[in-house]
Amino acid sequence: MHNKGVRHLIGVFLLGWSALTLAGNVERGAKVFQVCQSCHAIGPGATHLVGPHLNEVFGRVAGSLSDFKYSEGLRAAGVNGMRWDAEHLAAYIENPIALVTGTNMRFGGVASAEDRDDLIAFLRAYSASPRDIPESLPTALARDPDVDPQILAIKGDPEYGEYLASECVTCHQSDGADRGIPSIVGWPTKQFVIVMHAYKSAARPNPVMQLIAANLADEDIAALAAYFEKQQ
Repeated sequence: MHNKGVRHLIGVFLLGWSALTLAGNVERGAKVFQVCQSCHAIGPGATHLVGPHLNEVFGRVAGSLSDFKYSEGLRAAGVNGMRWDAEHLAAYIENPIALVTGTNMRFGGVASAEDRDDLIAFLRAYSASPRDIPESLPTALARDPDVDPQILAIKGDPEYGEYLASECVTCHQSDGADRGIPSIVGWPTKQFVIVMHAYKSAARPNPVMQLIAANLADEDIAALAAYFEKQQ
């Protein structure tokens, strides 16, 4: 795991912490998405159906995927600068025609604000650099599975942890400040390890975090935990 690929994954992992505390609930959002899946696909290997796939939708210019034939209305919205941030997604999910005149999305909309929040949280989980949803520091939860005491006892190498995390401090402030992306400096080692192993076992549902955790050895997680705990 001593390679640039891991360092890139760690960068995505740190950007993805926020999925723990979205405005909506990812698991409920997956159920809401069932009304969308006859037209849209999402996740590994997703392709266009009646509508475009929804991977990496956050921050994307509307109507901008080159291999999908959009309506004139949606292409025009993109030309005029519309991007799929949380605000525009919420409006489109609620009433597509009201937001984009001439859209091909002939869908009655999701009336419940809670369902819209949950669906947006679910969509966000499939974007590497999502925006416009509040973030906060993760915590180990009561529902997280127990971690083998031998794993918790691994003494992480903070220098190796610094190597893994070196590309992340441009987003997560090394001074401990929260400027839109939460700081994780000084976070307790045990809690950090528990959360990461909850993703590793898929006990926590965020697919981005599950992917990152799956590519980290126990020693990698311990090293990251040791490094960030020391950064007071």
